[in-house]
Amino acid sequence: MATHSENSESILRKRRVETSKKTTTHSDDNTPNNEEDTCKAKKKELVTLQTGTYWLTRIVLLRSIAFIYFIAFTVAYNQNKQLIGERGLLPCKDYLLSVKRYVGGKIDMSAFAYTPSILWFLDWTDMDANLDGIALVGMALSGFVLLTGTANMIIMAMLWVLYHSLVSVGQIWYSFGWESQLLETGFLGIFLCPVWSLSQVPPRCPPSLISIWTFRWLIVRIMLGAGLIKIRGDRCWRDLTCMDYHYETQPVPNPMSYYMHQSPWWFHRFEVLSNHFIELIVPLFTFLGRRMCMVNGTLQIVFQVTLIVSGNLSFLNWLTIVPSLACFDDASLGFLFSSGRGAKQAVLDLQAEEAAGWTPKPTRGMLFRRVVNVALGVLIGYLSVPVVLNLLSSKQVMNTSFDPLRIVNTYGAFGSITKERTEVILQGTLNEDPKDPEAVWEEYQFLCKPGDLTRRPCLISPYHYRLDWLMWFAAFQTYEQSEWVIHIAGRLLANDTSILSLMEYNPFQGRDNPRWVRGEHFKYRFTLPGSGPQGKWWVRKRIGAYFPAVDLVALRGYFKSRNWPHPDL
Repeated sequence: MATHSENSESILRKRRVETSKKTTTHSDDNTPNNEEDTCKAKKKELVTLQTGTYWLTRIVLLRSIAFIYFIAFTVAYNQNKQLIGERGLLPCKDYLLSVKRYVGGKIDMSAFAYTPSILWFLDWTDMDANLDGIALVGMALSGFVLLTGTANMIIMAMLWVLYHSLVSVGQIWYSFGWESQLLETGFLGIFLCPVWSLSQVPPRCPPSLISIWTFRWLIVRIMLGAGLIKIRGDRCWRDLTCMDYHYETQPVPNPMSYYMHQSPWWFHRFEVLSNHFIELIVPLFTFLGRRMCMVNGTLQIVFQVTLIVSGNLSFLNWLTIVPSLACFDDASLGFLFSSGRGAKQAVLDLQAEEAAGWTPKPTRGMLFRRVVNVALGVLIGYLSVPVVLNLLSSKQVMNTSFDPLRIVNTYGAFGSITKERTEVILQGTLNEDPKDPEAVWEEYQFLCKPGDLTRRPCLISPYHYRLDWLMWFAAFQTYEQSEWVIHIAGRLLANDTSILSLMEYNPFQGRDNPRWVRGEHFKYRFTLPGSGPQGKWWVRKRIGAYFPAVDLVALRGYFKSRNWPHPDL
């Protein structure tokens, strides 16, 4: 790979020398002053990147996409077995079997169209190994692109297929907008690259302007979707009060959420107004020329960084930064690269050759690539029609796909804001009688979601704990709507190590298994700095029972009716 890149740069330097010789030959008749001016102009050309090219933009985009892929596959490797593995809370094997029955009992194109996943073609006798294999290959490929800044269509297509295979069988654990957004972003990343070459600056494969605009179109849709769903959704977005609640009630707060929540009322009003401006007005700057497009990119990145600082929203905000980078060309991103060598120098050489009138003769591959780029533009345009109609509709839906491959999707976030935070707290006891008022109930602690009142909110973004996130949704539903919570209770009764690996604290570690487990429902609020109990981040008030105390005997029938393996087996 390195040799190929060095050869490319050597060829570029050779061409530049030849071009320089030709220029010198034809300038013999110039006056000394004109010759000196020409030399100065050429020298300036060689050290200043020109606007309107996207060689360096491509490298930044590829590395950014690879970074998100690496995080996503790492999360998958660490959590998929517990969530969708052989003995997971919602095994993907059972899901695939149900899809197979739904499409007529055969694994054919109809099954693949319904659930696009390479798992259909793998041996199901060890699904955990399949899930780990997909995640590890994804981590290796994305790590390579992240470290080298090089990729081709084959690598990017493999990453897309691998992650699509997980999302398609991930069920509720993979049911959020950032999964579709990563798939769309990753799909667009395929067409940034040459088919085979692993050179950072392949001379015969410049980044397509169509490809760059597909990324810009993505950030426009993401932000407009988020802004419009808010205006049409919760009234608090219209009366400017949503930020009075957001930091406290968001799925997984971080330490800054605590302090941001304490901001004065006028600052929260300013935040909502700024949000509307960034999401509804600024995206339109994309279509107003280079400088305004860069203003859009800058404001969107600053906005996403602010959101990253103020909460743990998985890799969503990190991912949203990626298409914003397409608003910048080589001239604006040159400061990220070392001068005098590597990719930046290769781009300077190419621009110097172009300025001197040298352009590579079109080859069949280059012509074919142009056809592919045009086809990409047509495809994205066609698939955008229902998405645009959805944006214009008063019945707008967010985070929805209109095609099974999730190539072009609708987006949105926090169309409604919960005004009170509720939490499900799982507790166990060794007491034989759960109704005994003297029974000692001990609490399990999840890795990140609020529980212990004295525990500081965690800081994990862009990493993501899928179980913690879903427990936030379970708290404002019932256990009948989230049956997997009862599945967790059963596994805790057996001190199941796989489920306990998704938790921070097991009160029965090294002791007898709990006899009973129950779910308690609490209302949580941030304490006020200096006014709450010392050392506590939260105060809480009991609402009631979320689900009654259960034991393994009582759960036997419940598990059997849902085809879940009994925990004590």
